[in-house]
Amino acid sequence: MVWTWRLLLLCTAGILACPAIGASADGHGNIQVLVAYHSLSGNTERMAEAVAEGVRMVPHTQVVVRRVGKVTAEELFAADAIVLGSPVYWSNMAGEVKAFIDDWQFKFGVFPDFKLKNKVGAAFATGGQISSGKELTMLSILAAMLGNYMITVSGGGAFGASATTEGNSPGIDEQELSSARELGRRVADVAGAVKRGFELQEPLVRSNLR
Repeated sequence: MVWTWRLLLLCTAGILACPAIGASADGHGNIQVLVAYHSLSGNTERMAEAVAEGVRMVPHTQVVVRRVGKVTAEELFAADAIVLGSPVYWSNMAGEVKAFIDDWQFKFGVFPDFKLKNKVGAAFATGGQISSGKELTMLSILAAMLGNYMITVSGGGAFGASATTEGNSPGIDEQELSSARELGRRVADVAGAVKRGFELQEPLVRSNLR
């Protein structure tokens, strides 16, 4: 008889706990991803859209796609992850993208509080030739993110997704778009894991402070 009552109590506790767990997943599990880019020819814009498609493959995610000059401070700080894309200009990022990164401080004021700390960051690039500086461009973007204490990830390639748009590979092919989708999906996955990890740590930190 005692074991029967114990079993009933356990079942009741499980039923009561389930809605709370579900509410936590829906209420706190939503991931915000910002995909920002510069594009003149439309190639980097196509890659940005493919990155956004990959983000949307992950449940409980929302994505904002913006040209770098249109991003607001609210969108920047609300994002759990920032994916930044640029065409390659002389083996480096476009000036518009560099100006956007500079705006993090001079316009949006991320320092000295490091307001982008622990956000997930990633990069993608498009370039005319195979060895046109795409990796250098992505590494420059990732270096700026690391300087802001962000958590950088790759996907679709060793340093991020990239596409070659001239020579024997005019435009962007499906394989390159697929690499961009892979990057977007991985960014959303990692951002979700990071956010859940910090949410689990918060009760532990509060309890340790008591």
